[in-house]
Amino acid sequence: MAHSHSLHEEASHGSARGYLVGFVLAVLLTAASFWLVMHGILPPQSAMIVLAGLALVQIVVHLVFFLHLNAASGQRWNVMALVYTALAAVILVGGTMWVMHNVSMNMMSR
Repeated sequence: MAHSHSLHEEASHGSARGYLVGFVLAVLLTAASFWLVMHGILPPQSAMIVLAGLALVQIVVHLVFFLHLNAASGQRWNVMALVYTALAAVILVGGTMWVMHNVSMNMMSR
């Protein structure tokens, strides 16, 4: 039993400092998004691009600081599951938009 490992030994749990850093980053990114929208300093198209960028950064912050996903070998299956889920979501949303666009174009009166 010298080499027995429990799940708790292999799992990477965050520290209070890590959670605090993640929380502060999440709050700052959320505040930046609200500030950008409330002050309207960018044109709508540019604001949407910046908001999408801030949302992607916030997703990464949550994955790293709260879900503890990283490049460690123990996280390989978790990362693969995340990639598969993201790919399935992109295919589902993209396919739906493509079908709806084609339906809209083909059903328009000529």
